[in-house]
Amino acid sequence: MTPTKLSILDRSSTRVGKSDAQALRDTVRFAQQAEALGYHRFWVSEHHSVPGVAGSAPTVLAAAIAAATSAIRVGTGGVMLPNHQPLVVAEQFGVLESLYPGRIDMGLGRSVGFTDGVRRALGRDRDAGRDFGAQVKELLAYFDSGRDGVHALPAEGLRVPAFILATGEGADIAADLGLPVVVGGPKLAQAAARYRERSANPYVILAVNVAVADTTEQARRLLLPEAWSMVYSRSHGVFPPLRPVDDLDLTPRERDRLERSLQGQIYGTEDEVVAALNQLPPADELLITLSTFDRDEMLDSYSRLITAVTRAGRTAGSALARGTT
Repeated sequence: MTPTKLSILDRSSTRVGKSDAQALRDTVRFAQQAEALGYHRFWVSEHHSVPGVAGSAPTVLAAAIAAATSAIRVGTGGVMLPNHQPLVVAEQFGVLESLYPGRIDMGLGRSVGFTDGVRRALGRDRDAGRDFGAQVKELLAYFDSGRDGVHALPAEGLRVPAFILATGEGADIAADLGLPVVVGGPKLAQAAARYRERSANPYVILAVNVAVADTTEQARRLLLPEAWSMVYSRSHGVFPPLRPVDDLDLTPRERDRLERSLQGQIYGTEDEVVAALNQLPPADELLITLSTFDRDEMLDSYSRLITAVTRAGRTAGSALARGTT
């Protein structure tokens, strides 16, 4: 049975006709709703110079979310460490943990800015992620006793759980450092297996796109706005705000790309989605992403998902207690 511990990654996608500021306020409100539904973590992402995505400063947004909630864990999915100095990242998370003790997660990725212009603006080059392992070690050292006589205050001595968003070599780094890993994408199963083989104390979070509705077709429609935006960005170089499904306009080539993009995503009725989740590799936790135009429909999907997974977990537990499975 898939784990009942469910978390959320939100990218603060914009909707057509709405501002970036509204997208950020919607993310904070969504975190409050996720807490009420019983989700375990609420993470936000880092994107730079990406029209259609307002989430550019995850630690700042995480602070707003932590202030607006009371129990759900809050973090980043993730801070792209090659874009930053480890000292500054340690200080930022030290402040967050000091203000909201016991609720902050430090999700770390190794991606660099997507374009030459963004990388120049960040003061980084294309190879900045090569030293990711060393950067993570430097960052963690600041939470211990500092590094080379430099102390990251107020981070020093605090315990902020670190997670590595990774596949391939990044998963190896997570295993070697004894850190939890977050894996997703088409090579999810291979990355999770590779990590488990190397880690002495593995903790695997699977990142998956999931949509739940009354019917399979309704659930599929929930995925279309973001899938369309991704396809459109490949053809036009711009990631547009999410639009209603009925307003989407695709060329035959783009429609083919959209269909292919949906192949790795999970959608359907509650029973169909639970069955699909059960086919995933073993995991300790699921990190769910769903961005669609209608926020009420999005929230309904998340509500259906956690209800269905929790119910399925209870049923499996009862069956085990009876010795029937």
